[in-house]
Amino acid sequence: MYYGWTGDISFCAILSLHDFFWDKTVSMNRLRGTGEYDKVFQEGVYNCAGCGTPLYKSTTKFNSGCGWPAFYEGFPGAINRTPDPDGRRTEITCAACGGHLGHVFKGEGFSVPTDERHCVNSVSIKFVPADATPSL
Repeated sequence: MYYGWTGDISFCAILSLHDFFWDKTVSMNRLRGTGEYDKVFQEGVYNCAGCGTPLYKSTTKFNSGCGWPAFYEGFPGAINRTPDPDGRRTEITCAACGGHLGHVFKGEGFSVPTDERHCVNSVSIKFVPADATPSL
């Protein structure tokens, strides 16, 4: 069997593309569900890990089953939205410091008031429990 030039693309190039996409898929699947806050449902506030700005109330968090913390809305004015260049997703960032939070998705059919899912990376937020006492 001949595995050289096929006229459009070489077999080696196809293998390289396959390996590239396979590695990305495997890596993303390994990260899924590893977020520190995915299964946290205590009362409190989620702040930006970069600057400490309050972003989400715990009452807006829900279990989407996606493997990362999911919220249906943030504090007013706390989160910026920027469409990704491919038009498939919308990036969300902290309005105060510009730190990447994750992506927001609409119309997925979750029973939440906004019909949105803010899929947030746990490393971009810090949870402050409602019963936390301020340090002196």
